[in-house]
Amino acid sequence: MNNFEYLLSPIGTIKGVGKKTIILLNKKKIFTVFDLLWQLPLSKIETSDDTEINDLEVGKNYKIKVRPIKYNFPRIRNLPNKVICEKNDRILECIFFNSYEGYIKKILPLNKEVLINGKASNFRNKFQFVNPTEEKSNRSTDISNDNKYSLTEGLTLFKYNQIISNVFKDLPNLEEWLPDEISKKFDNVSWKESIIKLHNEEVKLLKESKYYKRLVFDEIFANFLLSAKIRYKIKKIKKKNKIFNYAFQKKILENLKFKLTNDQLIALENINNDMKSKQKMFRLLQGDVGSGKTIVSVIAALNAVKSGYQVAIMAPTEILAIQHYKFITENFNNYCNAELLTSKIDYKDKKKILEKLLNNKINILIGTHSLFQNKISYYNLGLIIIDEQHKFGVNQRKKLSDKGGNNCDVLVMSATPIPRTMMMTIYGDMDISLIKTKPKNRKQIKTYSKNEKNVDDVIKFIKKEISNKNQVFWVCPLIKESKKIDHESAIEKFKLLNKIFPNKVDIIHGSLDKNQKDTVLKKFSDKKIDILVSTTVIEVGIDFPNANIIVIENANKYGLSQLHQLRGRVGRGDKEAFCILIFKSNLSENARKRITILKNSNDGFNIAEEDLKIRGYGDILGFKQSGIKKYNLADPIKHKDLFTLAEKQIKKIEKNNYKFEKYNKLIKLYDKVSVINQTT
Repeated sequence: MNNFEYLLSPIGTIKGVGKKTIILLNKKKIFTVFDLLWQLPLSKIETSDDTEINDLEVGKNYKIKVRPIKYNFPRIRNLPNKVICEKNDRILECIFFNSYEGYIKKILPLNKEVLINGKASNFRNKFQFVNPTEEKSNRSTDISNDNKYSLTEGLTLFKYNQIISNVFKDLPNLEEWLPDEISKKFDNVSWKESIIKLHNEEVKLLKESKYYKRLVFDEIFANFLLSAKIRYKIKKIKKKNKIFNYAFQKKILENLKFKLTNDQLIALENINNDMKSKQKMFRLLQGDVGSGKTIVSVIAALNAVKSGYQVAIMAPTEILAIQHYKFITENFNNYCNAELLTSKIDYKDKKKILEKLLNNKINILIGTHSLFQNKISYYNLGLIIIDEQHKFGVNQRKKLSDKGGNNCDVLVMSATPIPRTMMMTIYGDMDISLIKTKPKNRKQIKTYSKNEKNVDDVIKFIKKEISNKNQVFWVCPLIKESKKIDHESAIEKFKLLNKIFPNKVDIIHGSLDKNQKDTVLKKFSDKKIDILVSTTVIEVGIDFPNANIIVIENANKYGLSQLHQLRGRVGRGDKEAFCILIFKSNLSENARKRITILKNSNDGFNIAEEDLKIRGYGDILGFKQSGIKKYNLADPIKHKDLFTLAEKQIKKIEKNNYKFEKYNKLIKLYDKVSVINQTT
């Protein structure tokens, strides 16, 4: 089968892959020929059979002939199995974790010369191979490479390299999908040339090559194309345009106690234009902490109400939902009928709310994800606003968009600044409005660092601030003491501070139930306590204008973006705000970098960029939790130019009426997200 479809065919179609091998490959999440090709080699194996044990270099992979002379199979559970091997009177220990005795005896029979593959390590002055594999000595001459791959038990390198070799024999010459001007940037090397190169040469040495960069671009471009297809599908949905006048909005703006920034006004204009159009809005409103996203979204909600539609505002927590409800009812009660729907509302009141909602007597409903349960029916839902949506992936956003029907616009908000190189990767299915400038009344948060030895200075400062009727967040990373991590826990800190400030301290952490958390937060909001000891549960969305100090313990253990989010919990009123980072002695270089960057900058987007450089994009946003697709080769820092190039190419396609036909093969090859089936 020498065509495109071969790459998407099951691995069982490959010569030499039987039922047992299929099971073993499936364990490595290899299901198709294309999946197999993306399991790139870890390194090249030293190919000399005559390598002496004393000549081994730690960290390198070798193929070496040895003679097993003794088994050591401990009867104590979880201890590794050991095989003592000998070559020219020198000893090599083969260590096996999670391997059966039968398998070990099969590949390393006693007193027989065997050829094994492994990575050299040294423990207590003895050379070791951990989980080595057997290498057949009668290798086929048509295997073009000698690579070390990450394998599962039962699959030998000989077998795996043989499979790869068979795939290369049938690898199709694909029709080029890249435009000529893009292909020229990689010296016109084909996809086939590039993938073969990566399996036949040292991958580490190829990272700056045209072959590697060609494949990096394909991966980025395919991801961007998928997002563009989703965006196109949404834009094709025809809706009734919302009708409202700017005189109404002008009146709202004039009655505000503050003026909107230029960024806020531009974002509002973008949203208004979307709602007034006959295309469904699917827009992200992204802004740094304290940039004023909420007021923009509320004005958009009032414009939708003015147009005769209902609005659903979904918050991630009940406390944040209550906060939104209070803000709307206290400031805009003349323009709307808002209601709060939470789990605390009893059955009778809930029933009344749902009846009023169905009869159009409520035009703004605020709550958590329960707003979209099947039993909740709207009279005429026209706008969904989702706050703090940074944990949602593409599929989740698509489902939320569908729930409101064709006439319902969708506005999502995130306070997590994203570096430009990642913007289209994560939010490429959406139109984006950025708010970077903070309101004029927001003062810069002064950030200081203190060695934990000088924590008494912090206590003195807090005593002074409390006497001036200010409030304090004190953040600790753990709930209980850990022998492995020498951090002080939130509980221990609470006990200590309570002795210093009796009846003025309370604690909140993840082990408390929802009612307990709400009670504590209400006490803090009502100023019945002055200090709130907390884990990072305060990170998202909660607004306490009177809290102007945040103390973060073991600040060196947090990522930059998380520290910035935590810092953003203060400085929301008109008081001068402070962030104090407490650190332990002997800081690592990266920890020192993070603290220095945070002290020197209040710009979340700049901080996110620096965080990306330090931690790498795989860790920065919590990909496992977010549903965000992770790249195999591409890196937003190293390949910034290729991300920019792919973005420009996508814009050309969109200007050319979204002609995707040429790129369908590329999308199908690279995409692993089920939503692709909904867009074709």
